[in-house]
Amino acid sequence: ETQLNIKRLMDIGCYRGIRHRAGLPLRGQRTKNNSRTRKGRRKTVANKKKVTK
Repeated sequence: ETQLNIKRLMDIGCYRGIRHRAGLPLRGQRTKNNSRTRKGRRKTVANKKKVTK
């Protein structure tokens, strides 16, 4: 039942459906710092190399 409700939200393209598709939190939480539960484990990003003179 729950999966059908989520699928319906995604099909009609409402805000909550879009957030489900993107794997982001639905209920107004901030996503700049936290929301790791929805996003999953961190993806490591290569750091910038310093230019030597």
